[in-house]
Amino acid sequence: MMTKNMVIALSRPHVLFFLLLASSLMQCHSRCNFLDENLSTTNIKGMFVFGSSVVDNGNNNFLQTSTRANYLPYGLDFPVAPASGRFSNGKNVIDLLAKLLGLPFIPPFLDPLTKGLRMARGVNFGSGGSGIRDETGSVTGDVMSLKEQIMAFEGTTLGELEAELGCGSKESLCHFLFVVGTGSNDYSFNYFLQSPPDSDADTDEKLQAFTSNLTASLSQYFQKLYGLGARKFVLMSVNPIGCYPYVKASRPMVRVQSMNRAARLFNSNLVSLVNDLPARLPHSHVVVVNAYKIIRDILKNPSPKVQDSRIPRSRAARSGRWHRAGTGYFAGGVG
Repeated sequence: MMTKNMVIALSRPHVLFFLLLASSLMQCHSRCNFLDENLSTTNIKGMFVFGSSVVDNGNNNFLQTSTRANYLPYGLDFPVAPASGRFSNGKNVIDLLAKLLGLPFIPPFLDPLTKGLRMARGVNFGSGGSGIRDETGSVTGDVMSLKEQIMAFEGTTLGELEAELGCGSKESLCHFLFVVGTGSNDYSFNYFLQSPPDSDADTDEKLQAFTSNLTASLSQYFQKLYGLGARKFVLMSVNPIGCYPYVKASRPMVRVQSMNRAARLFNSNLVSLVNDLPARLPHSHVVVVNAYKIIRDILKNPSPKVQDSRIPRSRAARSGRWHRAGTGYFAGGVG
């Protein structure tokens, strides 16, 4: 069976398509004792999540870092508890994807309560401020790099999962979705700190070399997860990082454009990487979500329907910490 790779912009018109896609992914046969067999609307039994603040749902609450989201206005609209550590006003993309797949909230790895039955549907290792490179985000304190997240998955979670499901990880992991959303901080909290946008240090050659190194490292991490048993992947492209509120508020437009150019270069390399995966990752299925296009389209053509009526527009404008995106206002943060 050949690897099936797709590049899609996951938005409302694609929700049904994505569910059908998830249901049609290769079938796995195992002796695992999966819980709540009828809970999920697809053959996906859970999710393991890796990345930065795009996917972090509370891990940084347990780390000594300034990159946290455990205070208002973060979580203002989250249905379970406010300021849970998600870098959003409400549910993040992982929460929404879990709902679409009929899964519960995926718990953060560093939460002491994430053990036993609570982690049988998956674990979220995402850490705001982190990146593909180990040193990325160190300026904000202690964050879990992608390498550390995968090490935690392999060294801790896999053994506990085998004990809960009564089968080996090679049998169980093909039933799980592996979501990876990272890369933006490698520019914001790494490359552009050393080579400020539009400076003599920021050259096309240097940016291209840095980006090639990033995607090469990312490829090795994909192969690592594949070697552990992962077969179903969702990869998220880098957002238009030059459009983040803190960037637009503190940098001239030429720098905003430079940062978005870096994001587009990474995303182009990511697509090329996925296109090269079939020979290296047989019997796998990879979907790239074009998050850059989704956010860009929302910013260019915001719909009145996405505005949260509970937040006065004047308050949003005065605070400087809000921008319209997705379902309402996202708290404007970093990481």
